[in-house]
Amino acid sequence: EQAYRPNTAILDTTLYDSNGGAVQITDVAPRYEYFGRMFTPMMLLRRISPLSGTPRIRIRLRPARDYGARACKTTHGSNHVTYAAADTTLRLTTDAPLTHVIDENAFLLDRPLHLILGPDETIPESCEDAYHTHYRATRSYWQKWSRGLSIPFEWQEAVIRAAITLKLCTFEDTGAVVAALTTSIPEAADSGRTWDYRFCWLRDSYFVVQALNRLGATVTMERYLAYIMNIAAEAGEHELRPLYGVSGHSSTEEQIITSLSGYQGMGPVRRGNQAAEQVQHDVYGAVVLSVTQSFFDKRLIRSGTLAEFRKLEALGDWARQKYDKPDAGLWEYRGRQRVHTFSSIMCWAACDRLAKIAAKLGETKRADYWRKQAMKIREHVLEKAWDAQQQSFTESFGRPEMDASLLMMHDLGFIAADDPRYVSTVECIGKHLLQNKHMFRYISADDFGEPENAFNICTFWYIDALARIGRTDEARDLFENMLSLRNPLGLLSEDIDPYSGALWGNFPQTYSMAGIINAAVRLSRSWEEAL
Repeated sequence: EQAYRPNTAILDTTLYDSNGGAVQITDVAPRYEYFGRMFTPMMLLRRISPLSGTPRIRIRLRPARDYGARACKTTHGSNHVTYAAADTTLRLTTDAPLTHVIDENAFLLDRPLHLILGPDETIPESCEDAYHTHYRATRSYWQKWSRGLSIPFEWQEAVIRAAITLKLCTFEDTGAVVAALTTSIPEAADSGRTWDYRFCWLRDSYFVVQALNRLGATVTMERYLAYIMNIAAEAGEHELRPLYGVSGHSSTEEQIITSLSGYQGMGPVRRGNQAAEQVQHDVYGAVVLSVTQSFFDKRLIRSGTLAEFRKLEALGDWARQKYDKPDAGLWEYRGRQRVHTFSSIMCWAACDRLAKIAAKLGETKRADYWRKQAMKIREHVLEKAWDAQQQSFTESFGRPEMDASLLMMHDLGFIAADDPRYVSTVECIGKHLLQNKHMFRYISADDFGEPENAFNICTFWYIDALARIGRTDEARDLFENMLSLRNPLGLLSEDIDPYSGALWGNFPQTYSMAGIINAAVRLSRSWEEAL
């Protein structure tokens, strides 16, 4: 049994044995303000407490280096064990019997034990006192952070858990937002679709920032703004990559890790992601969209500046040049390029928001310039992406395939929700891509064959689109169904088997968790209406 402590990221796990014994394991990753800065040490704390009976436990800790290929060198002191690798050394400080820890012996748990895994540094207090100090401060931080969220009336617990999860996927030091915390969990069984998601996708990060902004948690946007501006400055006159490391570097070479067999033996396990080498033109819109609110939100301590607008204009220049050029698309096709409609719309979004920012800053001439660029792109997309036979916009110019990303056309501001072209596009996508209440990204074969599982964020996009065109009851039904398929902790992965409900893909997926927030905000009754 597992459960988070309410409104925190502190996890309780209860284990039972066949003789009536039970133990509770509480895991804490410290996070709180300390000396005016956020304290997030590379540290994991665990408390193991007996609950009933006479439980016996075995503590097994085996850090390895080079992705499990080589063991660490182990030494120990009076109350700690060190694990030395080539570039780092970990220390386990504990009040558990050290002999049993080192030898991995089973022993009787007759009192609470504490384990602190972190840097090779001395802890200047007892293990128990250190645990409680970090525990209380971390619990207080999360409860205070959660209390500051502007949540919808309905589905509050789901929204709070999703928001906390998104916060956990941000790298405090630089402001980067990773797509997921895992690598190489396959999108479907034995599919070979195993990817490393421990990077910051500029597109995914926009959805995270947008979702947290809707809850009033704007600090993530402020930190991400700094991250983005550093990337833009480093890129200079070069094109942006689709993804970057949390430090902002673009070196993400993809490699196969042969020392690991993969999730349930389903490899390969990958380190790095080849998508970083792709051309994806939607990135320019993603960046501008991510930071637009910072130029308008009066709550922020630091608003967007004219100098930052100038840097964003450089990205706009790329958008106006690339909107009608082929790319790999947001689904990162490895074997082909087309002029993808979503990428073109995101280029429009970059120019459209730059016009709005320029007007806000009093840059009238620049506002007119970007407004004209946006109008030009919009007219082109409306002409080239429309399929008169299907009465729908399609995946790419001159092609008949459906693509779930087109559900976002209204959310991005490109087209009105009551525009017949948008309504018929939503209906066409539902007809072709929805299976058993779950939305596929596309159904045509790609580099790995036809997709087997649905893509969770696409279902949330469909939910949002249904609500916008007035089919609210259907949207609420689909949303409730998605909530019922989360794991017991309220989390979602990237993909789902539309018939068994089994979760697949990297976990937890920020796309999916942002989808929960956006759908709840869209569908919930207002507080005024409910009370």
